[in-house]
Amino acid sequence: MASSDHRAATRFLHLSIASLFASLATASAVLTSTGLSVRLNNVDYYISPFSSGKVFVPKCSLKKVPEVVGFKPVTVVQGPLIQSDLSQLFSNWTLADDVWQPAFSEAIFMAESQCSYGRTNSTSIISLKNTQIPSGPYFLEVATGSLYPVYRLYEDFAGAFTEPLIPTPDGRFQPLSAKIPGSSSLTVGVPSRLYFTKTAEKPLAGVRLGVKDIYRLAGVKGSNGNRAWYNLYPASNVTGTAVQRLIDAGAQVVGLQKTSQFANGETATADWVDYHAPFNARGDGYQDPSSSSSGAGASVASYEWLDIAIGSDTGGSIRGPAGSEGLFGNRPSHGLVSLDSVMPLAPTLDTPGFLVRDPYIWDAANAVLYGQNYTSLASEKPKYPKRIYTVGFPAAPDTPADKLLLDFVSALATFVGGNTTALDLEARWSATKPASAGKETLRELLNTTYATLIAKEQTPLVRDPFYHDYAAAHSGRRPFINPVPLRRWAYGDSLPSSALEAAYAAKSLFQSWFNTQILPPSPSPDDDAECSSSLIVYVGSDGSQFPRNLYRGAPGVPLGFGTSRISVFAGVPDSVFPIGEVGEVSGITGVEEKLPVAVDVMAAAGCDGLLARLAQELVEVGVLKVPRAGGTLEGGEVLMRRGVLGDIWQ
Repeated sequence: MASSDHRAATRFLHLSIASLFASLATASAVLTSTGLSVRLNNVDYYISPFSSGKVFVPKCSLKKVPEVVGFKPVTVVQGPLIQSDLSQLFSNWTLADDVWQPAFSEAIFMAESQCSYGRTNSTSIISLKNTQIPSGPYFLEVATGSLYPVYRLYEDFAGAFTEPLIPTPDGRFQPLSAKIPGSSSLTVGVPSRLYFTKTAEKPLAGVRLGVKDIYRLAGVKGSNGNRAWYNLYPASNVTGTAVQRLIDAGAQVVGLQKTSQFANGETATADWVDYHAPFNARGDGYQDPSSSSSGAGASVASYEWLDIAIGSDTGGSIRGPAGSEGLFGNRPSHGLVSLDSVMPLAPTLDTPGFLVRDPYIWDAANAVLYGQNYTSLASEKPKYPKRIYTVGFPAAPDTPADKLLLDFVSALATFVGGNTTALDLEARWSATKPASAGKETLRELLNTTYATLIAKEQTPLVRDPFYHDYAAAHSGRRPFINPVPLRRWAYGDSLPSSALEAAYAAKSLFQSWFNTQILPPSPSPDDDAECSSSLIVYVGSDGSQFPRNLYRGAPGVPLGFGTSRISVFAGVPDSVFPIGEVGEVSGITGVEEKLPVAVDVMAAAGCDGLLARLAQELVEVGVLKVPRAGGTLEGGEVLMRRGVLGDIWQ
């Protein structure tokens, strides 16, 4: 009996193996390249899997060029150059680009070369017939003659990104499949700047862009700061209007960046549960990065290799990170561009904007993103309003931060040829409010408006469909949600349906009053160069410490009305200007560290271009400085990256 069972089992095994091989014979394996990571002269690179074109490779011409698995580093030079021009050209490239290095010049494919193959010292010069391949560094696949673009790899030590990306030829994106040494950090790849040339049609050509993880990109899964969301939904099939405009203008998306969950305001230690909050590069490196565009602010403040990041501002989600990290940042006039394929917090209040170091890139990006709703004043002299209102400014220079603030507003008044007046908004409201407001103060009118709008609008648009889809996929379960959005949604659930209409009415009443009584357009509305009747300046950040290692109380509801909510309800542009930094003894390092001081400047609705041009001109006359990436606004190592002892365990 046992023998019979053994024979039966053996026959079954043989039949199973035969069936397996038969099925394998009819199937074909799918093998796809996702790129290759290499190191050249101790610099980490990623070789794109997508070829830029093919070249003819003469035999024996590349023998002395180093090779790895069939790839060799080479350089393409387009344009009417002669070999004697190469030295100066490469010197310029070294200054302009962080990807190209001299090791790529051991073999040069040169347009209009007079010989099919030649040598200059140790360099091979090869004639290039393909005029469609941009100048710059490449890796040549010798067997096929295919040239592949090069990305330099950097460590995301600030923890700012959720997904590094590279573009695919079909206009979509895929994850960057590369990793270099780093402590619990992703690797981000950036393309050579040499591949791109700015034109009127592509004013952002080569500008490296980070994208907040609420904007959907074709081919990419998003998270909105929530792991369950990331795992539940497939990759997007489309890229939304806002980001697509930037891509069409030449911007190079290098990755999605962290947001606090569902774009709600969260503090680093107390509230970020699903993902770890990014690190603020400034000072001791352990200050809260602010939110919700946390990854955008942390990355632009940390990395010289990143030019700009697109975030969103509903109640301060761009302005907070910009102030805490010493960057330019803007909440634009409301409604300048469609926010399709963008996760909403409150469509009534949501706006897209940027965090950036360079005010010239800022203006160019604004012009692309907002299109015909934006007027760039880069090429003309604006007529700045001479009336400057200040809100919340110190009365005397009692502290270094106070002195910076007062010096700035004095310099601003001198620059525009005007004067400053302290604005008491409550007093102005009391004196000029519409009769329909009754006896309510501004604080009473707007106390619950913001909290109601974000809860009541996000719940049906985001929470309810998410809960439904998750339950359907997971046997009735609910997904994990961080404490802050849970608390805010619960507040919205506790309100009657009439509360939303009351919030709309309060916002509309304030907007109409403010935009006529306080910040109306210029008396010459057809003059784009004049635009606003006045400017309003308030304190954005005063260099105070807000360390991320403090435990705070349970999250509350964002009730109340403050200066930062003015632009939220009025729909006017509100831009952050970094004005300097002040030193204070860090509670973490025990020594003095510098933290940013910044102001917010508001103008009348539609005057966004005026604020960007003001930033540029204040830089030009020395009132402002362009901030650098690093531990201070002057640059320098980020403290958490500073190596002193070396590899002491080896």
